Amino acid sequence: MSVKTFSISLSTRGNTDVHDLTSELARLVRESGFKSGLLTVFCPSSTSGVTTVEYEPGAISDLKRMFEELIPSNRPYAHNATWEDHNGHSHMRASLLGPSLTIPIVNGRLTLGTWQQVIYVDFDIRPRRRELVVQMVGEE
Repeated sequence: MSVKTFSISLSTRGNTDVHDLTSELARLVRESGFKSGLLTVFCPSSTSGVTTVEYEPGAISDLKRMFEELIPSNRPYAHNATWEDHNGHSHMRASLLGPSLTIPIVNGRLTLGTWQQVIYVDFDIRPRRRELVVQMVGEE
């Protein structure tokens, strides 16, 4: 078994900005040469997260609406009173989604379902430059 580490750079708009990572992750698996193993994608940020979804406009719109309904951006948050940065909802949304996702690699491919794509969501309130960590453990 060996370990390989890569990164993905993103420029985001914030405010629940969604990016499809699937093709880039598939490219990195091919580049790794691994035939079997595990891929983990991790965002070192407390205001963003990763998950899977069917990446199509309706599902993305529903996802954004769900986060606004569950964790509204316009309510008071103690974090905002502490730091006065007005992104308390961003931290709460990110904690609900989670910072990482692990996907098995089988026969040199990610084992995603037909309608399943890996997405990154930036909940912060302003554009950001993000560096995601992609680490694979596997065998060639």
